[in-house]
Amino acid sequence: MATKLDDARRYRDVMNQRILADAGKGIQRFFALDSASYRPGALDPLTKELMGLVGSLVLRCDDCVFYHLDRAVSLDASREQVEETLQISLVIGGSIVIPHLRRAWESLDLLLAERAHTKEPTP
Repeated sequence: MATKLDDARRYRDVMNQRILADAGKGIQRFFALDSASYRPGALDPLTKELMGLVGSLVLRCDDCVFYHLDRAVSLDASREQVEETLQISLVIGGSIVIPHLRRAWESLDLLLAERAHTKEPTP
């Protein structure tokens, strides 16, 4: 049974594949630059994802918020790390961020529950 998380991931993957298959060089280059920006460098990938989360919340892009939350949780972000990041987003963006914060909080709950369910227990 597909979950809300699975549906969001599948849609993103399918549409990115369609776009990249048909797009011109400009769009392809932007996608490549985006991917390259989150690779390890002076900042580790988790820090970069949390920074992306702040920007996405302030810009009020729910798809982007979910993507960065999903990536951060997959990189073992703790609830505390994400909550501090959400707080910074709220301080920067103000009260207009609150509706997106609600959806982010719901997604975080789902992602952390999924991670807890799929992680192998340590012996």
